[in-house]
Amino acid sequence: MRRIGILLADLFDERELIYPYYRVQEAGLAPLVIGPEAREYRGKSGLAWKAEVAPKEAGELLGLLIPGGFAPDYLRRSPEVLALVRRVAEGNRPLGAICHAGWVLISAGVVRGRRVTGFPSIRDDLENAGGLYQEAGVVVDGNLVTAQGPKDLPAFMEAFLKLLGSA
Repeated sequence: MRRIGILLADLFDERELIYPYYRVQEAGLAPLVIGPEAREYRGKSGLAWKAEVAPKEAGELLGLLIPGGFAPDYLRRSPEVLALVRRVAEGNRPLGAICHAGWVLISAGVVRGRRVTGFPSIRDDLENAGGLYQEAGVVVDGNLVTAQGPKDLPAFMEAFLKLLGSA
């Protein structure tokens, strides 16, 4: 099965999970929701969503998406999540991060020398990690797609799915 991983932890931004989840399905791919543990997590507005597997059980992925919200602060604390992000990045598979998800990319060590964007409040974090911050809604640098926030979801997913088509 052609699977796209979507990372999940408590206080995720519901829009940044739900929109990509269904766009992946519309593209004929299978979303696989991955959390630090396989359990239910709560979004910023209280929506509950279950992570189907932990990172070590994710298997082979065509690509990986990281929603924002406050969840990235929890995700970046998991060595298994960071190892999965590095594996996708090093495998040159599409890797997408929106809003505050840049924190996960920073902790995984995959932003140095890369053109990136993110929510304006994490600009300093991205730059201090060696990222080349761009003031744009969506930025593509090789296999990496980053976006600033929910308003950028359509262009973010279009860019991510385009990378999958060329992978």
